[in-house]
Amino acid sequence: RASTPLRLARSPSRLVRASGNTPGRCPTEGARAPLSASREKSLQAPAALPTASKMMQALSFAITPGAIARGAPARKATVSARRGAARTVRAAASAPAAAVEASEVDFAAYIAEKNAAIEQALSDSVPEMYPERLHESMRYSLLAGGKRIRPCLCIAACELMGGSMETAMPTACALEMIHTMSLIHDDLPSMDNDDFRRGKPTNHKVYGEEMAILAGDALLSHAFEHIGRETPKTVPADRTLRVIVDVGKCVGSEGLVGGQVVDIMSEGADADEVTLDTLKYIHAHKTGALLEVSVTAGAILAGADEEDVERLGKYAQLIGLAFQVVDDILDCTATSEELGKTAGKDEAVGKATYPSLVGLEESRKIADDLIKEAKELLSEYDREKAAPLIGLADYIGNRKN
Repeated sequence: RASTPLRLARSPSRLVRASGNTPGRCPTEGARAPLSASREKSLQAPAALPTASKMMQALSFAITPGAIARGAPARKATVSARRGAARTVRAAASAPAAAVEASEVDFAAYIAEKNAAIEQALSDSVPEMYPERLHESMRYSLLAGGKRIRPCLCIAACELMGGSMETAMPTACALEMIHTMSLIHDDLPSMDNDDFRRGKPTNHKVYGEEMAILAGDALLSHAFEHIGRETPKTVPADRTLRVIVDVGKCVGSEGLVGGQVVDIMSEGADADEVTLDTLKYIHAHKTGALLEVSVTAGAILAGADEEDVERLGKYAQLIGLAFQVVDDILDCTATSEELGKTAGKDEAVGKATYPSLVGLEESRKIADDLIKEAKELLSEYDREKAAPLIGLADYIGNRKN
């Protein structure tokens, strides 16, 4: 929960950064290109701000899946000795730049291998049918491309735990439907009011607001139907039911929607109302919850024990927060063309971000520490099977859009 009550402000200019600079301003002051060394140095957070290591302690997560950012004390998870090749994965977790680049290449190869099957499954999941306009709108956004990170996470976690792509695919598609719904609704004029997504006009710009809202609603409900109907009958029913419950929880008031609400309430709020704890809550729920369940659902479908589900859930929480910290950084430093969506939106509405609260340099340190910790959680698993998840962590830390 946010440490202090939040209330809507009338003007975005009321958001004042903790560092005391211009209210509501991104540290780059509107620049959209990578900063010079001298400029970046000038944007570093004041000495009084907490260090990255202290920030990481403050930003610790509850390790129990589904208990995202609720302040539950983390407990050390033990891992059975049955996993092999731990040493090589530990090396990868703290590897130099060349090894990081290699793991990103592995992840890119994994994405390329799975992408064709994922795209075909997504297309099959929402066929063209009556009413044509509705299904056309659903397919427009669902099949608009993207990296398919959530489906790949689900499949990779399932395979890591001994399952197959076929077992995870229905849930993987459902997660992408939910993610697409969140993008359609997030782009609406009453929300973030964006005109472009993935380099294309947003759904409401093509089909109108009414159809965009209904397309998102239809994708959300269809996601649960798809898991229940299409998951192979070889998967025990209790596993499928648990996945449906977990996915439902991650979307609702304790997950994605809850994070979105606090995000809206934080726009233009006074600086003392938007703390790092508030920001952590927003990111852990609005972005992290769906990434977490993508991993844990894949593991559950494969029959993973609770120890593994917890460990992989913790990994996903960390990369989920890192994903959003990097997203905040890119909103300040990248162009709209690079992002495929409007850059600078956070600053324009007075939204609190990591760079606006602690500066760019400290934000990068936080992201790096989150990625490192996430990779260390995979150190006990077979290196080859864990490679996609390691590569994804590195990709998130170094992504450009």
